[in-house]
Amino acid sequence: RFVGRVTVGNSKGLLVPNTCTDAELRHIRNSLPDDVVVQRIEERLTALGNCVVVNDHVALVHTDLDRETEEIIADVLGVEVFRQTIAGNALVGTYSVITNRGGLVHPKTTVEDQQELASLLQIPIVAGTVNRGSDVIAGGLIANDWTALCGMDTTSTEISVVESIFKLDESAD
Repeated sequence: RFVGRVTVGNSKGLLVPNTCTDAELRHIRNSLPDDVVVQRIEERLTALGNCVVVNDHVALVHTDLDRETEEIIADVLGVEVFRQTIAGNALVGTYSVITNRGGLVHPKTTVEDQQELASLLQIPIVAGTVNRGSDVIAGGLIANDWTALCGMDTTSTEISVVESIFKLDESAD
């Protein structure tokens, strides 16, 4: 079974698609703290991880996501929701990774768009790649406020950018 690209969450909640079975939902709920809300969403675009990128304050969502889904994201995850594209791509969760400390976006994101995203999200944003030049950022990187994991092909330069933008060298503070 796969999980990462079909789910999206933050410290307050986790959203799963309608393809998630009752047994899987029970297992997920039993594996998380009681204060983390887990909710199934009836959404045509079931790869929620590709369609949404979120931290504890803001979510960027695919421009074609249902309005009801947008409201559920706001309520369950406790965030402000914005319909957005990353470098012209509607799959915001595929082409970006954000935390409460920073964000890495598609390498073709213009400087103006990076500044707009930084203003919207209230975190520093930088364009870059992972896995030796891949623009599919979320396909090669997961991050939270303390650590990041990247694909084995990620270069030392790409890792330096990740450590810098997510302020991972400051985590001991």
